[in-house]
Amino acid sequence: MPQTFESFDGTRLAVHRAGEGRPVVLLHGLFSSAFMNWIKWGHHTRLADAGFEAIMLDFRVHGDSEAPHDPAAYPNGVLVRDAAALVEHLGLEAGEFDLVGFSLGARTAIHAVGHGILEPRRLAICGMGVAGLAEWERRAAHFKRVIDEFDTIKPGDPAYVARTFLKSQGVDRVAARLLLDAMDDFDLARLANITMPTGVICGDQDQDNGSAEELAAILPDATYFEVPGNHLNSVTKPDLGEAIVRFLSA
Repeated sequence: MPQTFESFDGTRLAVHRAGEGRPVVLLHGLFSSAFMNWIKWGHHTRLADAGFEAIMLDFRVHGDSEAPHDPAAYPNGVLVRDAAALVEHLGLEAGEFDLVGFSLGARTAIHAVGHGILEPRRLAICGMGVAGLAEWERRAAHFKRVIDEFDTIKPGDPAYVARTFLKSQGVDRVAARLLLDAMDDFDLARLANITMPTGVICGDQDQDNGSAEELAAILPDATYFEVPGNHLNSVTKPDLGEAIVRFLSA
């Protein structure tokens, strides 16, 4: 069973933990969960076996965390604030933990570090490129359409895959719609603030968020790791977890 804690506004969030050792905070993707991104495919076990403690947050509206319907529960940057609340709850100091994010979790991690809110020892960014940071509004519009037209999207529609995944995860669509309005585009100039060693890990067929190689080239101290798969299935393969472990253990 996951533990729970109260975030900055009292919303109860779930956190899953595995292993002992240096803490690694892991942030999952949109409409997913700690279970779907990290636990189901054994990435948490790979980290634990390598001497880390995997600390896996369920964002609000996701997994075992609460999904409030009050618009006040979705201030701008709410997911960054949730991640910061977890780090504060655990008493982790700057440089004492590593931070890993996939897709939405990667965006959240970059916002948190780029704005000086979190300061991990090492940062691993998975499934994210420059376009996913600078063009979030366009990406969000795609997911808003999935929610708004949920009952009429048919096979063959570009939004059908996202609709199918959203349905399979049982995500509360009212809360998810509110959450999508709580995030902004990222000012790429702030990438200069991300000075710790950063691993940029991406599937060889994953262009959903633009070029990960381009992102690695812009970051001050980044290494690019290519793993098999596209945006949907790269997280299901052991290679992703192995690349995370390799980078964090360097």
